[in-house]
Amino acid sequence: MRQQIDFILEIDKEKNIFRQTHLSGHGRNENDAEHAWHMAIMAFLLQEYANEKVDIAKVMLMCLIHDVVEIDAGDTYAYDTEGLKTQKAREDAAKERIYSLLPKDQKEQLQSIFDEFEANETPEAKFAHAMDNFQPLLLNDSNGGADWREHKVTAKQVYGRQKKTLEGSQTLYEVTDAIIRENIAKGNISETDSEQL
Repeated sequence: MRQQIDFILEIDKEKNIFRQTHLSGHGRNENDAEHAWHMAIMAFLLQEYANEKVDIAKVMLMCLIHDVVEIDAGDTYAYDTEGLKTQKAREDAAKERIYSLLPKDQKEQLQSIFDEFEANETPEAKFAHAMDNFQPLLLNDSNGGADWREHKVTAKQVYGRQKKTLEGSQTLYEVTDAIIRENIAKGNISETDSEQL
């Protein structure tokens, strides 16, 4: 139990990892724990739109643990090309340190779920990735595209990221496409190199 409590206290640090995305209504930047919680609730509510039948408890757990590694690795912004080059190495080191706080069986179980999410091959991982993309898209849209404008994000970049939404949910991708088109029309996303799927 001591190891489990140590892990529980360690993951509390996820609340201090702030993302580029702002809360709805032009609030402050959201933190990783809020993002994970929001994704897990969304997964439960939207599970009927998954491309394939999923084990929703597993999807929700993937959502809850997928960014724990950012306690050490930091948040890598989705459109930060330089940061993305070193993301896997940073996150692999963090995964080993943080999950090693747990008893061996739970360490292996959670690392396996994290690795499954990262591989993005199972229906559960694909749907969890759809949530990981759809959640910040909804927040960004609710804020008039402020984060996209601030970072000068192009339509090609947004559509590129949303490929994983399409893999997890055709229906949610259709909603995503409509949101992107609307934000292009409003000038919130640059049309430069626009490339929809």
